[in-house]
Amino acid sequence: VQLQASGGGLVPAGGSLRLSCTVSGGTFSMYNMDWFRQAPGKEREFVAGISWSGGVTHFDDSVKGRFTIARDNAKNTVYLQMNSLKPADTASYLCAARRHTGSRWEYAFWGQGTLVTVSS
Repeated sequence: VQLQASGGGLVPAGGSLRLSCTVSGGTFSMYNMDWFRQAPGKEREFVAGISWSGGVTHFDDSVKGRFTIARDNAKNTVYLQMNSLKPADTASYLCAARRHTGSRWEYAFWGQGTLVTVSS
C-alpha cells in the first residue's frame, strides 16, 4: 500500500491550500485516514482525521474552524482543505492510514510529506 500526498506549496498568510493523499495498492475504504504535520525541530502532531465512511471527523484545536477534511472513496483520496493559513501552520504534512486490529487502533501506512510554507 502506498500513500502519495500532494498539494503543498508557498502561500501568504490568510491564504488557502488543499492537500490530497491518494492511496494505492489497498482497500482505501477499510481505513480511517489522518493528517499529521511536522515543523522543523518539532515533534509530529495530529492535525485532522476522518472515519472510513467520512461520517466522523476530528481536528486539533489549533486548526478547528480553519481546516476541513473530506474523502472520496471512489478516488481513494483524502483531502485537507486549509483556509486562513498562518505562519505557524508551516510544516511538512503527512497522511496516514489507520485501522482497528480488533483490540486497538494502529497506523498501518504512512505517506511522505508535502511541504506547506506560509509567509507572513
